[in-house]
Amino acid sequence: MNEVKPEGESKPVPSELVRATGRRKTAVAAVTLSRGEGKIKINNRGLKEYFRRDSLVTHIIAPLEVTGMMGKVNIRCRAHGGGISGQAGALSLGIARALAKFEESTRKALRKEEMLTRDPRMVERKKYGMAKARKRFQFSKR
Repeated sequence: MNEVKPEGESKPVPSELVRATGRRKTAVAAVTLSRGEGKIKINNRGLKEYFRRDSLVTHIIAPLEVTGMMGKVNIRCRAHGGGISGQAGALSLGIARALAKFEESTRKALRKEEMLTRDPRMVERKKYGMAKARKRFQFSKR
């Protein structure tokens, strides 16, 4: 895991760089948070460019608004898997976890709003002899 790099090859790491991971359904978001002017990039695209629905954008920036960190930190994310709704949920959790690491005083506010808890709901598996997880084929008496 911890690789030893030869001298002269190490990249300059910005001070106070925090990484966190968020998950929702089958989506995973890797979040990197640093001090800045409030730029949010997801898969090298802007927030509103990647998530076009306003409700998803609101859900993603909720941890920043709760903690009052809007415009004070830059966020870079890599989201993959699932759909856009799952990715938005994963991103929200990842940002909340990163903020809690970045500034310990924000943890209480995030916990109160239940933003540090992973949503455990997953898609139920399909069962044999059935059309979907719970939907049955049409019953025929004769």
